[in-house]
Amino acid sequence: MEEVRHYYVVAGPFYMALAFVIWFVAFVLPLILVLRKAGYSGWWILLFFIPLANIIGLWIFATARWPNLRDRDQT
Repeated sequence: MEEVRHYYVVAGPFYMALAFVIWFVAFVLPLILVLRKAGYSGWWILLFFIPLANIIGLWIFATARWPNLRDRDQT
């Protein structure tokens, strides 16, 4: 009986870097732009990388009064 071998391909550094750039442009950059338009610092994106904190942060941003709306309502 023949032995079955499984070969796993490990992506090289170039492909890993390319995947990171695509992921960054597709997800992180738009989130930073939304946060800045809402009046928050783009550094809040760091919550995106912390499990459970990202869900809590999403609910906080969804229910809080955005700074840009506060400024608009005062004028």
